[in-house]
Amino acid sequence: MKDNLIYLSHILESISHIENFSKNLTKKTFCNDRLRQSAIVRELEIIGEAVKNLSLDFRKNNSKIKWNLIAGLRDKLIHHYFGINLERVWNVIQYDLPVLKKQIGEINNEKKKVEKISKVKRK
Repeated sequence: MKDNLIYLSHILESISHIENFSKNLTKKTFCNDRLRQSAIVRELEIIGEAVKNLSLDFRKNNSKIKWNLIAGLRDKLIHHYFGINLERVWNVIQYDLPVLKKQIGEINNEKKKVEKISKVKRK
């Protein structure tokens, strides 16, 4: 579980970077700003790579998150860099990442509760 938590922290860190890069950003500005596009796409690639490194058991136990879609987006971004769909990336920023951030936050909170209970039982 420890490695999974490290990968989750990488995902949350990348989401935070994307939030900073896209703060007060309009879709039109995003579509015309290569620097921000590149930065955001790179962070999405990192998220996808972190997802691919999560254990299969972890992904199965947290199946409400569509891990395969996240990893698939990473593959498209990496392998189709000449044809990145900016509309899709924008929608991920606006709609998918806030949900993913919330879901991972819930997993982290549950993990902290379990650790707290374990510490109490050991005493």
